[in-house]
Amino acid sequence: MLNWMPGLKGRSLMRMTSFTDEEMMNLIDLAAQLKARRAAGVRGDLLHRKNVALIFEKSSTRTRNSSLIAIRDEGGNAEYLTRPDIHFGKKESVKDTARVLGRIYDGILFRGFAQKTVEELAEFSGVPVWNGLTDDYHPTQILADLLTVKETFGSLKDCTVAYVGDGRNNVANSLMMGCAKASVNYVCCAPKSLWPDPAVLAEAEAVAKKNGSSIRVFEDPKEGVKGANVLYTDVWVSMGEEAKTAERIQLLRPYQINMDLMRATGNIDGKLMFLHCLPAFHDFNTEVTKDCGALEVTDEVFESKFSKVFDESENRMHTIKALFVSALCDVPKSE
Repeated sequence: MLNWMPGLKGRSLMRMTSFTDEEMMNLIDLAAQLKARRAAGVRGDLLHRKNVALIFEKSSTRTRNSSLIAIRDEGGNAEYLTRPDIHFGKKESVKDTARVLGRIYDGILFRGFAQKTVEELAEFSGVPVWNGLTDDYHPTQILADLLTVKETFGSLKDCTVAYVGDGRNNVANSLMMGCAKASVNYVCCAPKSLWPDPAVLAEAEAVAKKNGSSIRVFEDPKEGVKGANVLYTDVWVSMGEEAKTAERIQLLRPYQINMDLMRATGNIDGKLMFLHCLPAFHDFNTEVTKDCGALEVTDEVFESKFSKVFDESENRMHTIKALFVSALCDVPKSE
């Protein structure tokens, strides 16, 4: 029998702080149970006759497909809605769209630009709303990241995650808080101009202190990654910032994750892994990298034994499924 804690039904996920530390870890445990259930060939009906609207302002591979399969696996349905499909934010306000869709659907997953938009959907829809990515936060990604670390190492205890690159983007913001809530040490390695927002940093530091872990920020990546068990990076240019591509490449070249940086951890022969939320510019045949080579990670690292990026990618589905199930289903009674 699947086990998860009560109190999550009807709850929305705006950012990592939407849930308590215990609730977050319970979601990760539920995702692991659902993953094992699926691997055993079980297709359940926990979400039978449940319908979820997927509102996407930004393109997506992992979030879209993970969400679609997550609900279908448990007997539910999802509808993919882009801006051209509905009047969202143009002919009709976000508030009005929320009130319409909330009368039709059991939940809404949003992937787009402004954090304010997903919060407005949650405020006025009357159904659970999940943040599948905004410019500020990416909480569903971090649930998958923590599941990947836990299942690879067996535990999150005494683990240090070093994020290398743009330290104030949506993934970095959520990863920092997720690590703090999971009692995982977090290190940000970034140029000073891309260090975390002071308010976001202070909030995560307070949570980390409460949980007995640490948060540190370094400008020198080789110094920062010493002792790290996980090296994590993201693209150097986020969606909507394409005009800054040349500037970012020049600024972040010293922060590329390569084998030299992996060795700088001191754990090359021990407990070490590489993560990336994807897509990754690790080879020489993409539209972006054909003239400048690999960017945030080399192909050597991306294709190495340390890379768990496709386990991480798959885990997006299992953790999103855990969100859907915990928010839309009653907790099963003990036998």
